[in-house]
Amino acid sequence: MPASPQPCPNPRHWLHTLDTCASTNTWAHARADQLHHGDVIFTKQQTSGRGQQGRTWHSPTGVLTASFVLDNLNPNLLPGLSLAVGLAVIFAIEDLVPDCHDMLRLKWPNDVWIHRQKLAGILCEATSDNTFGTRAVVGIGINRCVDFAAAGLDERDIGNAVSLHSIASNVPDELCLLARLRHYLLELADMFSTAERPAEKSGLAPLLSELRRRDALIGCNVAIELVSETICGEAAGIDGCGRLLVCLAGDRIQAITSGRVRLN
Repeated sequence: MPASPQPCPNPRHWLHTLDTCASTNTWAHARADQLHHGDVIFTKQQTSGRGQQGRTWHSPTGVLTASFVLDNLNPNLLPGLSLAVGLAVIFAIEDLVPDCHDMLRLKWPNDVWIHRQKLAGILCEATSDNTFGTRAVVGIGINRCVDFAAAGLDERDIGNAVSLHSIASNVPDELCLLARLRHYLLELADMFSTAERPAEKSGLAPLLSELRRRDALIGCNVAIELVSETICGEAAGIDGCGRLLVCLAGDRIQAITSGRVRLN
């Protein structure tokens, strides 16, 4: 997937820019019949962002907040989509920010890290319709130029977040980032589409080696918070379905499909 940087295009028909909105994902779902494959919803001010498992997605000034519409996906491949999107975010940023080359990592299942600090988050939400088949609205938030102190967020809200401008000498403008993200997400949409293709060229399969190389958790002691229990062990990689493998006592391996992960 990685490619050499390209000139930033001018705004085109695919870009829907909002002065403010509660959530770009929510906005996209509410206007599903007006949107098309490849459309991008972007706002400079998101007031009620949503994260994984109902958590709040904080979007202070300086966070690049956008949702990308991907249609005609294979529902059987969707469990691996957020990880693939994470790679797309990594490739897009590294294309445009040479200072970050080969430094970005994936924290399963939906965060992009640098130096174990959160640079970006992802929220994929799927729906089905007779018009566009299985559609994923892919919400992406990148801490592009954020002053966390000025935003009035306390340490609990900020967590381990970091802003791109604090680690890079040059930060690309928003349109450049949106266009590059869209480029890679459209490539992913082909891999995850309903089109007939060999198994090794569909879904996560062609991305697994890079996915595993970028795995931020491999070898770390982790705790996975599930609905009814917390599982502790050593992260042992990611399988072909995008599940987190955890080595438990007695060298037993358990595959985790969802949950909140923290380092122990």
